[in-house]
Amino acid sequence: MTGFSTKAIHAGQEPDPTTGAVVPAIYQTSTYKQDGVGGLRGGYEYSRSANPTRTALEECIAALEGGAKGFAFASGLAAEDAIMRGLLAPGDHMIIPTDAYGGTFRLVDKVQKAWGVDYSLAKVSQPDAIRGEIRPGVTKLIWLETPTNPLLGIADIAAVAQIAHEAGALLVVDNTFASAYLQQPLSLGADIVLHSTTKYSGGHSDVVGGAVVVAEQIGVPEFADAAERIGFHQNSMGAIAGPFDSWIVLRGLKTLAVRMERHCDNAEQIVQFLQSRDDVTHIYYPGLDSRPGHDVAAKQMRRFGGMVSFQVAGGEQHAVDVIGRTKLWTLGESLGGVESLIEHPGRMTHASVAGTELEVPADLIRLSVGIEDADDLIADLRQALDG
Repeated sequence: MTGFSTKAIHAGQEPDPTTGAVVPAIYQTSTYKQDGVGGLRGGYEYSRSANPTRTALEECIAALEGGAKGFAFASGLAAEDAIMRGLLAPGDHMIIPTDAYGGTFRLVDKVQKAWGVDYSLAKVSQPDAIRGEIRPGVTKLIWLETPTNPLLGIADIAAVAQIAHEAGALLVVDNTFASAYLQQPLSLGADIVLHSTTKYSGGHSDVVGGAVVVAEQIGVPEFADAAERIGFHQNSMGAIAGPFDSWIVLRGLKTLAVRMERHCDNAEQIVQFLQSRDDVTHIYYPGLDSRPGHDVAAKQMRRFGGMVSFQVAGGEQHAVDVIGRTKLWTLGESLGGVESLIEHPGRMTHASVAGTELEVPADLIRLSVGIEDADDLIADLRQALDG
């Protein structure tokens, strides 16, 4: 299997050998009959350790990202925590983006730091800035989002991978905004890729989950056993994806390619509309030639995605009022579903970074562009902006 959609539909999902069912079964079980003490059928003994439905998802997403091993978790943050706890130790240092998801910052600043892991911030779009934050012998992890949330900053994955490996650090890329369809971080030198499968992987706003995929070749010999470490923590900490949630994400992955094409089509039309508005002061979208990082995004992404952020004239209250006037766009957190969502990052998804270096503009509006008819989405934005 070489094509993306072929893998999405078939990887880890062979027809059932007993019934011929073409859709993987939901193995809603906690335990498994053993054929004598230690005689496990297919390696299954207890569903925290492994479950056939979860295995199917893990094999599928590993195939889509071109990795050696996949792991499915109960949420994206559970996946992040397993990476950090599995690979870092008290006294280690990591680098995270100045424009990072608020939940990631909270996990690093409030949980990992209390455990003894230090961190510093760097702009993902500036490889030299990342290099400048490295502490020789202490920095063990560089964490990227590309595009970032919510300002859609772009990192040169290949360049940062080289910087990380020269310093003896791993490169982790949160690929949630791009999806496995639009971007392949492991092929560009990253060691580990992360997804909130809640978003584009599931794609229908009906599941919460996370996934980690580890590369075949790890760029730092010290971490050659990274997959084993993450697998150990997945089992030991127990924040696993349940069988039904795994099945829902698997179903979503089957249509990921066609959905992402429509998300991108619609986002491009939304951006074109926003460019025509005098009351829109800034547009954050890597598909714009004028945006910093556009050339890098064009090099490493298939297309530019379905996320758009913009600032409006009139300040914070005007931004909130615009959001409140939408009718088709749904006010809500999260992203990546078939329906279009609108939100105010400063008061919602990124409220936890208020007062820090990661604070976002107060007049910022973030759009998760769905797959409805673009003309309807534009008409709703127009009336909301017009007031």
